[in-house]
Amino acid sequence: MQNWMTEFIEQYSYLGIFLMMALENIFPPIPSEVILTFGGFMTTQSALTIPGVVISATAGSIVGALLLYGIGYYVDLGKIEKGVDRWGHLLRMKKADIHKANAWFDKYGYWTILICRMIPLVRSLISIPAGMTKMNLWLFLLFSTVGTLVWNMALVWMGALLGQSWDDILRVMDVYSTIAYVVIGLGVVIFLSVFLAKRKVSS
Repeated sequence: MQNWMTEFIEQYSYLGIFLMMALENIFPPIPSEVILTFGGFMTTQSALTIPGVVISATAGSIVGALLLYGIGYYVDLGKIEKGVDRWGHLLRMKKADIHKANAWFDKYGYWTILICRMIPLVRSLISIPAGMTKMNLWLFLLFSTVGTLVWNMALVWMGALLGQSWDDILRVMDVYSTIAYVVIGLGVVIFLSVFLAKRKVSS
């Protein structure tokens, strides 16, 4: 996949970067790390510039994020609530818990978007709950754009800095991704443990 991605970028330049980043948001297994660091390297070998790569990558990311936001926006919460009514007892979950989760996302969601846009895989998927909770579109775009810009600028700059050794950064990103996933996993476990403990006490 990596060879195909780099060849696509070489052939289609800024448009290739835009399309690959949009696709990366819709299909998270496509690694933005490869697109961005290779794009940075190409600024040392072609007419591509760092600002141009960052802008095209960010534009592609936002288009992809908007598509996932739209999917989340039109998800039928009524069906989800019916599913919880029917099967929620298996997880000791009630319909009210969905509304609590939505309220939490309404309160802290914007900062969650900002941070998660700098975490591999999660950076794409976070757009769906943002749409489901009907997050203000303009604020979603603002926080998504800021988080995406930080991520894109860092990786493009590193790719340009490393030059021919641009792919060395991928090993570092693998470690970063692993640490991020472990932290997220622990957070989920802690959240579920506290949530289930509170449910047990209240029942």
